[in-house]
Amino acid sequence: MRRMNRRTFIGTSIAATLAAAAKPSWAPEAAHKIDRIGLQLYTVRDAMKTDFEGTIAKVAATGYKEVEFAGYFDHSPEDVRAVLDKNSLAAPSAHVTYEMVEKKWPETIEAAKIVGHSFLICPWVDESQRKAPDGWKRAADLFNRAGEASQKAGIQFGYHNHSFEFDPADSLGDKLPYDFLLAELDPKLVTMELDLCWINVAGKDPLAYFDKYPGRFPLVHVKDFVRDPTVSSSFSGATGPSVMFKGRLADVGQGSIDWKRIFAHSGKAGIKHYFVENDEPKSAFDDIKISYTYLRDLKF
Repeated sequence: MRRMNRRTFIGTSIAATLAAAAKPSWAPEAAHKIDRIGLQLYTVRDAMKTDFEGTIAKVAATGYKEVEFAGYFDHSPEDVRAVLDKNSLAAPSAHVTYEMVEKKWPETIEAAKIVGHSFLICPWVDESQRKAPDGWKRAADLFNRAGEASQKAGIQFGYHNHSFEFDPADSLGDKLPYDFLLAELDPKLVTMELDLCWINVAGKDPLAYFDKYPGRFPLVHVKDFVRDPTVSSSFSGATGPSVMFKGRLADVGQGSIDWKRIFAHSGKAGIKHYFVENDEPKSAFDDIKISYTYLRDLKF
């Protein structure tokens, strides 16, 4: 590559500055788009069980550039990395169980390094622990320790929410567990992967959290929700007892969530990775295509 000399560099820089200054003050800002759309592979978990490599290939062929794992389905980290490389996919993140964080953390970190994860995310605290007087405190202490250990290996630890974290907890003096975690977790050691569907189902505004905790949400889950009071399932495992809205999950862009409004604040939130997810897809590969197409064309 030809080296740019100092005079050329300065001239180019001056020209760019003048061009920017010449832009009318009334000119609209360029619309943003998501460059690299990701998929949480839990969405296609049934297909992963029977055809791991073929499923990864279909995800890549749909257009996704990133994936987030929720288990390797009995494949070695080396095999997982080979399948990713073959399909030109990156896997910046993986979900790991609380038990793995608590009891198998060193080997989990080593596997993540092989696959190429930059983030390891715990997505769940068991209900029995959540109800214990010190349950959330124990979780916060464990997460801070895990984050310190993973950071030494160059991997960021994080936590993924459902809706129950937005229910007042007796053990916390009616404080919201999500607010407790944000206060107790060291932001340098533990980041947050915000599920934008579940926080909406809980009746909370993600923008309020972006304002209060800027930069703490580098990853998000993107799934939609159709409000329907006649639906019998309220996803009680994920939502907790005081779910604000009954309804059903939907492909992105097919529900009630205002994605333009949310993503217009991606910079403040610190969002770097957008993972599509549908916990209950009707037709997994059709569904991930619908969500991908919507996000690919979305401008905000």
